[in-house]
Amino acid sequence: MKVSDILRVKGNALFTVHPDQPLSEAVAVMSENDIGSLVVMEHGDLVGMLTFREVIQAVVRNGGTLVGPRVRSVMDDLPLTCTPGTEIDEVRRMMLERHARYMPVLNQRTLMGVISFYDVARAVVESQDFENRMLKAYIRDWPVEEGGDAAAPTQAPTQA
Repeated sequence: MKVSDILRVKGNALFTVHPDQPLSEAVAVMSENDIGSLVVMEHGDLVGMLTFREVIQAVVRNGGTLVGPRVRSVMDDLPLTCTPGTEIDEVRRMMLERHARYMPVLNQRTLMGVISFYDVARAVVESQDFENRMLKAYIRDWPVEEGGDAAAPTQAPTQA
């Protein structure tokens, strides 16, 4: 399974912010849209990622307030990225290594979307569920061998 499979199911809603926007405005966008991250774009290029992790760290540094800092001063300016062709197992490995919950998806320099650890976990579970259903259907339709019912379950003899 590839990242493109997740994006196809997830849809194409993208939320971005400019690095010079006030942090308070960015947090308002995150809250209004019930999202945990914003991609930081400048001149059409990805320059960072803002997640609730960076927001919480900024609030603590600023004595409990969001007033003052700009997105640029708190964003992750070296976010993990992947391509639509990246395998999900590789994405999981990268996210686990960096403790990243969100990953922008780039096709060369074009932002295609953002996937979350939740998106990846859901895709893996759905894939495993599908595989389990296929295996169970295959076992249920197991062919009977010639010369006997070798595939049938054996029963213990009953005592009378």
